[in-house]
Amino acid sequence: MRTTTLALLLLTLLWPLAKTQGEDKMKTIPVKKITPVLLVDEVEPCIKFWVERLGFEKTIEVPDGNKLGFVTLQKGGVEVMYQSFASVEKDAAFNAQAYQKGSTFLYLEVENLDDIIAAMRGVEVVMPVRTTFYGAKEIGVKDPGGHIITFAQFGAAPQH
Repeated sequence: MRTTTLALLLLTLLWPLAKTQGEDKMKTIPVKKITPVLLVDEVEPCIKFWVERLGFEKTIEVPDGNKLGFVTLQKGGVEVMYQSFASVEKDAAFNAQAYQKGSTFLYLEVENLDDIIAAMRGVEVVMPVRTTFYGAKEIGVKDPGGHIITFAQFGAAPQH
């Protein structure tokens, strides 16, 4: 019993030191970019959404029969990818059973929310414009693939 108490005391004293050393090591691993890959039934409607409404450019496309199986869309340093469920099922590197259909949620910070609201006319709004407690004015919409995108402009007076 006494050995257990001593072990717990040592663990309590040394854990913060071990945790800090591990965190320092983790911070040295550089990450250059993160890009979401959103799975959808059809890629083409998503291209129109990003290109025609938000000014993105299609930089990569991969055909899958008479449709697209994959696309990369980019604007400045922002990038998003879409892949069809059908192409995932054909990719031998993936276990297609592990991927379930469902929404992904993206949070995009923008310069001018009014421009976004104008560009989203006719798109399903899932969260009306609101001002948050953390000072963001936001709107949430559903893209053609069923994913939820929240656009946020910071600098609004926080709401309590």
